[in-house]
Amino acid sequence: MKKYSIHQAKSQLSKLIQQALNGEEVIIANRDKPLVKLILVQQPDKSKLFGMFKGKIFMAKDFNETPVDFKDYM
Repeated sequence: MKKYSIHQAKSQLSKLIQQALNGEEVIIANRDKPLVKLILVQQPDKSKLFGMFKGKIFMAKDFNETPVDFKDYM
């Protein structure tokens, strides 16, 4: 974990981004007080997207039937 001042972060932003891409934590501080952490954003694994709601969503057996109290409006 490396700590940089706001001024250093402004002048070396591309270097700090590269460090974060390499997996390092970069702390940006103001007067030695840590303010923010620059880390890599993990991309979702696309192989897990297909079927991710399996077993969580269901359709009722009477889904396509008209409700009894709604027949007056048809």
